[in-house]
Amino acid sequence: MKEGNAIEVKNITKTFKVYLDRSNNVKDFMIHGNRRRYEKRQVLKGISFEVKKGEAVGLIGHNGCGKSTTLKLLTKIMYPDSGSIEMKGRVSSLIELGAGFHPDMSGRENIYINASIFGLSKKEIDRRIGEIIAFSELEEFIDNPVRTYSSGMYMRLAFSVAINVDADILLIDEILAVGDIAFQAKCFNKLKEVKAEGTTIVIVSHSLGQIEQICERSIWIHEGKIREEGHPRVVDPKYMAYMSQKGSEKEKRAEENRAEEDGVKESPGQKAAGNQTDKEAPEGQADKKEDSKRWGSREVVMDKVQLLDSDGQEKEIFQNDEPVCIRIHYTASKKIEDAVLGIAIYRSDQLYIYGTNTLIDFSEAISLENQGTIDLKIDHMPLNAGSYSVDLAIHRPDGFNYDFWQECCTIDIINEKSEVGIISLPHTWQIK
Repeated sequence: MKEGNAIEVKNITKTFKVYLDRSNNVKDFMIHGNRRRYEKRQVLKGISFEVKKGEAVGLIGHNGCGKSTTLKLLTKIMYPDSGSIEMKGRVSSLIELGAGFHPDMSGRENIYINASIFGLSKKEIDRRIGEIIAFSELEEFIDNPVRTYSSGMYMRLAFSVAINVDADILLIDEILAVGDIAFQAKCFNKLKEVKAEGTTIVIVSHSLGQIEQICERSIWIHEGKIREEGHPRVVDPKYMAYMSQKGSEKEKRAEENRAEEDGVKESPGQKAAGNQTDKEAPEGQADKKEDSKRWGSREVVMDKVQLLDSDGQEKEIFQNDEPVCIRIHYTASKKIEDAVLGIAIYRSDQLYIYGTNTLIDFSEAISLENQGTIDLKIDHMPLNAGSYSVDLAIHRPDGFNYDFWQECCTIDIINEKSEVGIISLPHTWQIK
């Protein structure tokens, strides 16, 4: 294993038997032996990648591409047909939350059982059980049998155990929709803390916003192979552009099928219009270019984004000590009661400078309907001179995007001092 690596995956393959109609008992097997017919499906077709110690990597791709299978191979829930996987350090997985919980035992007893599965000794669990219980916010129910817990309480306890075992490697599969909205924000912030402490993270998520906030690298798995990997802000838009194109083609086929069923045929003129190339339709090129930096279900759409100074005047260039107001104009096609508005700011070299959202600040989702504006008022931006791009997103607490707008605007910052680095720290000198 290379020095500095935490995970090495080399040319792994995995094939599953998919039974067409499997017999459930001996009688069915004897009478309907042909029900055991199956077909083999190769889910992974030679995946190779490395993850360095302390690095966070996101696995993305459409359903069935092999993301979760890759993660289960890393956890050794299953093993590859060929290839090899090497991992260095204690591994904690947030895949099957609560695996090993006994319904008749109390929450406290289950903490000991579950934490021991992750490799902790009784003394280690004794030292941190208070922290686990406090994080789960289940103090008054911790000695009740787990079977009396709601599904949300069950998931809280399982997440609290898995995230507090001081793992060297953390494997996560679409589990951030845990408990209520405030607890989801708490879980996400805890993941950021864990990453800052040097834990290696591999995460599978359909929330590209979460991946961009946590990960240094995205790996796009497509039909069992790695299609592309690199910085999330490079790979994610390409993946979303592919998914948008795929959705458009599916919708177009559905419309054609409906037209055929209704006996409607395209005229030669309609066919010609539909077959125009991008060269013949420059407006289509512009739309395509915009879509590559824009995705979401569009129940809520950001129509326009403005940068305003303290006098309400629109501009793009600001001193680093003056206030900035980011005004978002939105339109909602229906009432949305679980909206979260998030912002991320990047330097021109794609260095992630800052991010926050309304869930972090308010601990609850916001409601949007009809048309309106949202103002994010920043007292000042203590950054050194440079150009900074802004990403905005309206999404659900679980990361599902209503409207994600990458690089919706650019803020140019002027600093009269010739300071170096990223931020400008207020300071004084005292010489005696």
